[in-house]
Amino acid sequence: MPKWCKLIVAILLLPVCAGAASALWRVLAASGTADTIWVAIASGAACWVVIYTLLPKPMWVYVFGHELTHALWTWLLGGRVKKFKASSKGGHVVVTKHNFIIALAPYFFPLYAILVVLVFTGGNAIWDLRPYAVWFHLLLGAAYAFHVTLTWHILQSHQTDISEQGYVFSAVIIFLGNISVLLAGIPLLAAKVDILTALYWWRQGTSEILRRIISLI
Repeated sequence: MPKWCKLIVAILLLPVCAGAASALWRVLAASGTADTIWVAIASGAACWVVIYTLLPKPMWVYVFGHELTHALWTWLLGGRVKKFKASSKGGHVVVTKHNFIIALAPYFFPLYAILVVLVFTGGNAIWDLRPYAVWFHLLLGAAYAFHVTLTWHILQSHQTDISEQGYVFSAVIIFLGNISVLLAGIPLLAAKVDILTALYWWRQGTSEILRRIISLI
């Protein structure tokens, strides 16, 4: 798809972005009473921010996860990985399938946070890990903060993934991808709002934005 077409798509998706942001706000407001979860997650995130600020950035760990995410989404979408390279100076993968999801997935798919969830969920299926839930939430907060801070860090430099897809289109897809992860993850964690309700709020918010836009025309 030409970049000018992607620009038009990105502009058309702006009401969807506004609806997603509105839905996320409502989910957060409804989940705010889950204090034990949020305190632990915020503490884990704060610990990572201190590490990120004071110590050398673990770029090899981030780059490995970045390239692995490209590879995982290639496999999920039916492609094959022919070459994989990751180092602290950069990395790349050679794949047989290319699309905007594979290109932009590392910027919205928090791989290490997902791994924390999978490991705890798998362990809890074998052993009763509920007494250690606070440590799970701490690690989850740190892993998600790792994703946010280092993604922001690398976005300060030129990224071929972004430039090839177009800056506006990439920004919209990355925004929607990150919010989608939160709209799915927060209801599962806090258990105050279900995912279907979050999706309904997203649709409702988008419809309201569209009605306001149409009324101005």
